[in-house]
Amino acid sequence: MNATMKAIIYTRYGGPEVLSATEIQRPEPKPDEVLVKVHATSVTSGDYRARSLDMPPGFGLIGRLVFGLFSPRRTVLGAEFAGTVEAIGANVTRFNRGDRVVAYPGANFGGYAEYAVIREDAAVALAPSDMELDQAVALSFGGATALNFLRDKAGIKSGDKVLVIGGAGSVGSAAVQLAKAFGAHVTATASTAKLDMVRGLGADAVIDHGTEDPSSSRDAYDIILDTSGTATYAKYGAALKPGGRLMLVSANLWQMLGSLIARKSGGRKASGGYAPERAEDLRVLADLAKKGELRPFIDKRFPLDKTADAHRYFEAPGRKGNVVIMVPQT
Repeated sequence: MNATMKAIIYTRYGGPEVLSATEIQRPEPKPDEVLVKVHATSVTSGDYRARSLDMPPGFGLIGRLVFGLFSPRRTVLGAEFAGTVEAIGANVTRFNRGDRVVAYPGANFGGYAEYAVIREDAAVALAPSDMELDQAVALSFGGATALNFLRDKAGIKSGDKVLVIGGAGSVGSAAVQLAKAFGAHVTATASTAKLDMVRGLGADAVIDHGTEDPSSSRDAYDIILDTSGTATYAKYGAALKPGGRLMLVSANLWQMLGSLIARKSGGRKASGGYAPERAEDLRVLADLAKKGELRPFIDKRFPLDKTADAHRYFEAPGRKGNVVIMVPQT
C-alpha cells in the first residue's frame, strides 16, 4: 500500500472554507514522471477560479467544463510548486534525485500537498541556485504569463514604451520586471498604497489609477498589457502608437470579442488568449532570476494548514504580488 501524505483538498466549489486538510495517498512516479517533495506552492488566479468558479463573464460554462461540471475534477489545487526531486521514473533522464526544481502544472494542479508528480517533459525546470524555493515558486505563473504576452504575443523589443495596467499583482509585477529586462521604458498603474512597491520593481513611471486615467494618452505606447480585466480597444486604442498592441491578460468574453472586432487603424491590434505552460519558459525565467533581472515579489507566506487563510488574503484588495504557501518539511 502506498504511503500517505498531508494535502489540502476541496470537493465542492465555494469560498476559502471549502479547503480542508486531510491525508491522501502519496503519488508514485510513472516511468516518465518525477516525484517532487514540495517545499512551497502558492495561490494563483487559477487556483482561485478553480476553487470558486468565479469566472469572467462569458466563461462560466467553460470553467465548469475545464474544472468539473458539478464538482472539482481535481481535488488538490496548486498551479505552481517548488521543491526537491524525491524520486524519478525509470525513463527520466533530465532530472536526478535531489534536484531543486520549479514546476508549473497549471490546470493539472497538485501543489497543495507534501508531494506532487509531474512529467519530465512538462513545465518543470531547475530552480535558480541562488534563490530560496519559497521565492522561486512564484516565478512560474506570473512570470510565464507575462513572458508569453510580452515576448510571444506582443513581440516586445528594446526601446518600446510599455504600459502595464495593474503592476502590483502576480502577473503585473513580473511584467514590469520582464519589460525592463527586454530594454523597454515601463509605465505601470497601481493604487496609491502600491505605488512605491511598483516603483521598487523598476518601473520608470507609475500612475495612480485612482487619480489619473492613462487611456487619455494619445499615441503613447507600443504595448499596453492589462492584467486588471478593465481594458478594451475602444478605451485604449488611441493610447497605442501606430502598430501598437493591446494585450488582454484578464478579460471577459465580451471585452475580448469587442476588442477583436473593433475597427482598428495604423496597424494597431488587440490580443488575448491563453499562456501555455512550457519548460523552456521556466528556464528563461530562471536565467533572468540568476542575472538579478527578475525577483518575484512575495507579499505574505502561510503554512499549508492555513491555506484557506491564504486564499482569503489573496482576495483582499490590499494584496501585492504573490501569496506563497509553505509546506512543512518532515
